[in-house]
Amino acid sequence: MSDGFETERAGGTFVLTAHGRWEIEAVARFDAALRAVDPGPCRKVRLDLAKVKTLDSTGAWVVHRTREALRGRGLDVEIIGAKAAHDALIERVADSNPGEEAATKRRSGIRAMVERVGIGTFATLDVTKNLIAFLGLVTVAIARSISRPRRIRFTAVVANMERSGLNALPIVGLLSFLIGVVLAYQGVDQLTRFGAEIFSINLLAVSMLREIGVLMTAILIAGRSGSAFTAQIGTMKVNQEIDAMSTLGLDPMEVLVLPRIFALVITLPLLVFYSDILGLLGGAIALMVLLDMSPTQFLIQLNSAIPIGTFWVGIIKAPFFAFAIALIGCYEGLRVSGSAESVGRLTTQSVVEAIFLVLILDAGFSILFSSIGI
Repeated sequence: MSDGFETERAGGTFVLTAHGRWEIEAVARFDAALRAVDPGPCRKVRLDLAKVKTLDSTGAWVVHRTREALRGRGLDVEIIGAKAAHDALIERVADSNPGEEAATKRRSGIRAMVERVGIGTFATLDVTKNLIAFLGLVTVAIARSISRPRRIRFTAVVANMERSGLNALPIVGLLSFLIGVVLAYQGVDQLTRFGAEIFSINLLAVSMLREIGVLMTAILIAGRSGSAFTAQIGTMKVNQEIDAMSTLGLDPMEVLVLPRIFALVITLPLLVFYSDILGLLGGAIALMVLLDMSPTQFLIQLNSAIPIGTFWVGIIKAPFFAFAIALIGCYEGLRVSGSAESVGRLTTQSVVEAIFLVLILDAGFSILFSSIGI
């Protein structure tokens, strides 16, 4: 029997019987005729593959394409008689080629949107649950380290402090200085309309010390150090170094996670203080030029503008932001699977999650401080 197919109508059913070899060379000869098949008035179609001797991926794709094309006409299509190996190959091809049915779903905008929202919601809940569990493990590890300080790897803590804090000084200082200049110019531009340009110092100080200094520094560190934590731990996971560490009896939580958390919790408040000073310096220089005031006048107005509590509002937030950033960075690093693509994807995800969590914490602190009158 030659390679190809035959068609017949049995009652209200259209039967397409395939036979011979359905491989790339043979399929090319009868593909045009197969595309032109018309079931006519029949509403049921049976694709009979019992007489197919050999089937490669091209033949499987043609079977899948034919099935989806007929389904696209609203017909009831069933594949019968296929060998187990042939049926498995067709299903693998179908998984990689969604076909008309999936395309119809994609065209349904509302349905697709609802599906994406649902998938995203469940994924977020799953990540939240796992992150809370990881937080519990970190808390236990911290308590164990505090009870036995000799378990803390101070060399690793200091090394991470250098990478996360000292090496971040140039970028944090530059951006803080420029943000201070921008705030000063915007404050003067707006308050001059009311004859209150001297209060630009108040605007600069309150904005920089309470919110912008700590928030901008935390976001920078999330993008710089949080992503580095994920990439470093993720690369170790890909190279199976963490498995080797566990085999040697070393706890990855104590060796990798805690030094990074301790280092960031220590360095971020210092970076925030540095950011505040540079921001005020940039704003002071801009205001001295714009308002023709002396450094002494600026300092006198600054002293009267802000109480010491304004400074501590920003500093108090810093350790909590640092803990959240380090926690997310290490958590996503440990989630990396055995591929470089996973490292890149989770590194990006850790930055997004860290910034989102920092903003949530900042909003919570703002509500708390407002409710207690600080």
